[in-house]
Formats: sequence, structure tokens, C-alpha cells
Amino acid sequence: MNFNLELIRNDFPILKTKINGHFLAYFDNAASSQRPLDVINAEKYFYKNNYSAVHRGIHTLSAQATSHMEQVRSQVACFINASSHNEIIFVKGTTEGINLIANSWGSINIGYNDNIIITEMEHHSNIVPWQLLAKRVGAEIRVLPLNKGGNLFVEKLTNLIDKNTRLFAITHVSNVLGIINPIQDIIAKVKSKSTGIITVVDGAQAVMHNKVDVQKIGCDFYVFSGHKIYGPTGIGILYGRKNILNEMPPWQGGGSMISDVTIPNGTTWNSVPWRFEAGTPNIIGIIGLGAALTYIQKLGLKVINERENDLVCYAYKQLSSISDIQLYSPLNNNGIISFNLGKHHSFDVGSFLDQFGIAIRTGHHCAIPLMRHYNVSSMCRASLAFYNSEEEIDRLVSSLIHINRLLKI
Repeated sequence: MNFNLELIRNDFPILKTKINGHFLAYFDNAASSQRPLDVINAEKYFYKNNYSAVHRGIHTLSAQATSHMEQVRSQVACFINASSHNEIIFVKGTTEGINLIANSWGSINIGYNDNIIITEMEHHSNIVPWQLLAKRVGAEIRVLPLNKGGNLFVEKLTNLIDKNTRLFAITHVSNVLGIINPIQDIIAKVKSKSTGIITVVDGAQAVMHNKVDVQKIGCDFYVFSGHKIYGPTGIGILYGRKNILNEMPPWQGGGSMISDVTIPNGTTWNSVPWRFEAGTPNIIGIIGLGAALTYIQKLGLKVINERENDLVCYAYKQLSSISDIQLYSPLNNNGIISFNLGKHHSFDVGSFLDQFGIAIRTGHHCAIPLMRHYNVSSMCRASLAFYNSEEEIDRLVSSLIHINRLLKI
């Protein structure tokens, strides 16, 4: 399809918002993207016409709500090419999905003197759950470092793996640098050392930009969040191979995740995936996620990717022209450009930009180890989406030039 920016921007009503008298230029998409009308209207329609508690309800609304929810499960399976809808678990987001793996699979498969490999570029959500598990059972955390260019030092991976390696966790795309890791090749390298090593991929910054095929990637788990792919907050996806999920105990107890309950200790578990979905799910979030995926597929990931590549190239070229700017992201990235402006603190830069209606993210971006790699405490991060425009990028650049002058005075 042809990319009509004006029509697409009309799908996102928040882009007409004014901040301090300026139209919003939203460059915080890696933190949370905006919602198209298709998502907003789908949630509104569901509340007005279909809402009910799901599962076990004999009445029409409950049956309809359950059907809609399970249709989204199948939709997600197709979206990432899982082999079965039963490999899709609804969670609150990427963070909960990784914690589920750590507390379920990890609790029965990782023990004293075992080791877990993570990378230096991980979000805290793919670091801290493994640290908590390792501390609890006496396992070791090993770290795949970055090279000087900010890419993973993949050549060192095989030296980290030994007979006690149980799990390898990696981000598909860095939330700070935007670097796209060669995930399929890396996982193949891990599996070539030992087919018994479980692989976990944080896909939070990947699924909205490029086609993800979990079977082609060859990972055991893949996790992402709805609110970064133009869907609601509070909903995410954990994909897991069914044979692995079938061997995992529940993480949380409650309704829906049981087959039978007898007192005092005779409870048996529901089948996968419902075993891992204790309590009432975020039904409206699931409906919204389905609408977001439909919207993305209507536009086409290929079209989205091409548009975002053009935007990144344009932004990178324009930002590079600013004196005193330090760019940390490489040119070839997934819509994320992290930078610092001279010796000015990122918080000050972000606060000044907000005065011009320009929204970026500042701070350590939940990636303190990566900050330490660059010997900085924080960075500015502008993250692009297909609905951004070249004019907004020009505003960002001119505002940064203006701010640099002001802060030097």
C-alpha cells in the first residue's frame, strides 16, 4: 500500500494535542507508543456490547467475550508464527512474562552451581529476575559483553557456555541503542553448544518494526508488551514451546488455572496455556491488543519498516549536524537514537524540549549496565514510529540547537 502520512496521523488523535502552545512531537515510542482510533474504538465497542467475565459462563455475553479473547490468542500465534495458539500466554507485559519463566521454569531447572547467561545491553527486566533466581538457588550470572561499537561480543559467547549453563537470555533489539541483534544466528550458536540450554528473547522493541517468526528464530521463549505495539498497557505476550510449557508448574495460584481443587492439598492444574493465567484476565487489554495487531497488519510490517528506516536515516543525518552532540546509536537501528548534548544533563535537555512540545525519554532507560559501558549516568533517547514526520524531526533538531546555545550562556 502507499504510505499516506496525513491519513495515518489522523488515526492517532493525540498527535493533534498541543503542549505549551506547540503541536506534540512524540518521540517516546520505545517507552510506549500511541493508540490508533481502531484500538480505542474496539475497546469502547467491547465495553458497550460484549463485556463479561470470560470462561465457564453459560450466558451469551460470557461466551462471546471468551470467544473474542481466544480469537486474539490465535491471532497472536499467527502474528509471530507460533506452532499453536496454546503456546501463547497472556501476561501483563514483558516484565511479567520474564518473571513467569524465572519463577516457573527456573524454579525446577536451575540450581546450585548452574549458570545463566545474559548480555550487557539488557533492560533491567531481563536482568533482575535472573539475579533474584540466581541468589535464591545459588546459581551464577554470566555476562556477554559489548564491543567498542556497542554490538554484542558474540565471539565470546561460546567461552561462557559450559556443562552447567541452563539458560541464555537476550534482547532482540536494544531499548537504548536500537541495535538489532542477529538473534537467529546467536541462538543457533547457543544451541550448537548444548541443545539443553533454554533461550529467552525479550522482543519488546522488535515486534512493532519487523516480522517476528519464533519458529525461524528457534527460541524457546519470546516475550513482548502490547503498549509498545500501539495497543493497551497491562497486556503482554509470553510465547513458549508447548513441550516446555507442559513441564512447568504454575507461578501464581487462583481461579482459572486449576483443573480441580480439594482441601487440604489435592489441587491439580489446568492445561497449557490457562495454567499460567490465574484470576480474571485483562479482557479489554486483550481485545485492544487484537485491534492493534489488526491495524499493524493492515498497514503492513514491510511498509512500516521501510517508512521507519527512511525516518531513522533522515533523523540521524540531521542530528549528526548538531555541534556538541554525542550519538550512541548506530545508523542502522530500529528507530531508536540515543544521544547526549555536550555536558548538559539529559534531564535538562528533555525538560527544555518539553517546552517546545517535543517528547523524548531521558535517564538510564532501565539499562544501567549499558550506561556504565559508555561511562555516562544517563542519555537522551528519541524513538521513532511510522506516524512521525520529517517536520517533527526538523523541530527536534532546531530545538536542540537552540537549547545548546541557551545552556552555554
